[in-house]
Amino acid sequence: MARRGGKQFIPRPTSFRLGGAPPWADLAPGERRLPLGEVRARLRAFPPPVDAVAQVPGSRAAAVLAPLYEADGDTNVVFTKRPDTMPSHRGEISFPGGKFEDGVDPDLRATALREAYEEIGLQPDAVEVVARLDGIGTVASQFVITPFVGFLEDAPRLVPNPSEVVRVLEVPMSTLLDPARYREERWDTWTQDLSVHFYELDDETIWGATARILTSFLTELVAAR
Repeated sequence: MARRGGKQFIPRPTSFRLGGAPPWADLAPGERRLPLGEVRARLRAFPPPVDAVAQVPGSRAAAVLAPLYEADGDTNVVFTKRPDTMPSHRGEISFPGGKFEDGVDPDLRATALREAYEEIGLQPDAVEVVARLDGIGTVASQFVITPFVGFLEDAPRLVPNPSEVVRVLEVPMSTLLDPARYREERWDTWTQDLSVHFYELDDETIWGATARILTSFLTELVAAR
């Protein structure tokens, strides 16, 4: 039987240490299934989003979109898998998104919608942008990322751009909130005792910047119940 999480390469240092349980560890299985209306209600209780701080000089502005839609009484989250040919974050699972284009994008919200259309064919007018989440700064790719949450009325018909996306994943929130799928590790890399989050799907692992955004979002979502 294949190991959960797939074969993705993760540059784990030999000195890594296991972290703690997620804030949703005590949720009963039924409490992990959140209809989209419940997500909307909880988003209203979120604190104001915090702007990201650049982790390295010369960081560029970027935005991502977390598209959500309801299926069978649960909210599904759309992710993409990057090709192994990309210059950075090869083969990683991410939200649709990319860098802000001056002269093209009027704001970061427009960046997130444009990139989602370019990467997976998600029409901007099919997305109801309902929230902005806390921003994060990255070191390796030197981005300051602003995440947005977008609601879709129905399950989308997505068309991946093969130069940017090799696979689209539509993951139920109940899966992401399963504590058996989550793991935290503590790394001593560009900073001491760095918290690194992992979500092990059946054949892929969400980690890195995407997992940081996801963990912050899920933590606030659970706290608002």
